[in-house]
Amino acid sequence: MREKGKNIKGPIAVTRSSLPPLEEYVEMLKPLWESAWLTNMGDYHEELKRQLKIYLKTQNLELFVNGHMALELALQALGLKGEVITTPFSFASTTHAIVRNGLTPVFGDIDPENYTLDAERLEDRITENTCAILPVHVYGNLCDVDRIQEIADRHGLKVIYDAAHTFGEELDGRGVAELGDLSMFSFHATKVFHSIEGGAVSYRDPGLADRLYQLKNFGIMNSESVEYVGANGKMNEFQAAMGLCNLRHIDQEIAKRKRLADHYRKRLSNTEGICLCSENPRVRSNYAYMPVVFDGYKKNRDQVFEELARADIHARKYFYPCINSYACYRGLFDEKETPVAARISRQVLTLPLYAELDPEIVDRICDLILV
Repeated sequence: MREKGKNIKGPIAVTRSSLPPLEEYVEMLKPLWESAWLTNMGDYHEELKRQLKIYLKTQNLELFVNGHMALELALQALGLKGEVITTPFSFASTTHAIVRNGLTPVFGDIDPENYTLDAERLEDRITENTCAILPVHVYGNLCDVDRIQEIADRHGLKVIYDAAHTFGEELDGRGVAELGDLSMFSFHATKVFHSIEGGAVSYRDPGLADRLYQLKNFGIMNSESVEYVGANGKMNEFQAAMGLCNLRHIDQEIAKRKRLADHYRKRLSNTEGICLCSENPRVRSNYAYMPVVFDGYKKNRDQVFEELARADIHARKYFYPCINSYACYRGLFDEKETPVAARISRQVLTLPLYAELDPEIVDRICDLILV
């Protein structure tokens, strides 16, 4: 990857897209000009799919134009009806994908330690109308996948993971893409691995392959038959080319993120009122985000946010507000039913973290927080 470090000028954003050397990407584009095959599952699309199966340690995977479309069409492919238990502590896409499939979201509260769906309270939300559980691996923190799967199996429910934050992560050596019935990955430009825009679905049942493929291509079966009401969810060749370039460098990128995350932890750990997620020794992390919860600290979350902003350092209130308090869902849900999620959403701040961030900037951020 190109080296920028101290040469980066201007405001410090919460994230910055990793890019391969320009000449590397340009070289990838030359065959596209020669073939004029720019979309519709070309050579780069198929090669990226092949390489991602290997990297993510999964047998079954389909690429999509973005993560949201991947999730929305994955739910459609399962043919679900009824209620889906999920978390309010996530990005809007998670719940929107449920609602846009004509399904009813039911919100469960979150674990106060890692901010994922609280598996111990999960069964309280199951009714005769429940058809699936859609947990989110938050900030790269994995859900209690063993407990969730045990509950799902006992009640005959599907498990669909929003794994947008967990590209390349492993649990006891097993790729997260193998967890649940399906997992959705986002390859948005802000993610650890990106293809500018893009996404993927990994899935357990190989029988879903044709349906996922057809749903992302308007439901077209062949030149004379359209069986499903599908969408245009195809990843194009320019996206796939960027994905192939970035995949070559992904391990180095994660290593750089780890060094920065470790530096944040060294500076901020053991400070009363500042809470950092504990690291799970079973998980090979990708260090996607640096969330900090201000709970009883001398400055609250919003004060820290504003002090950093005055220094041209732009952290993010991520996730705030909770989805069950969105204006578009007003009157349908009550944030009071998920008090832990509501509290964390008002206390959490994700700090700048990306591979090319200068460690001196990390020190500057920590100094501003601790002063």
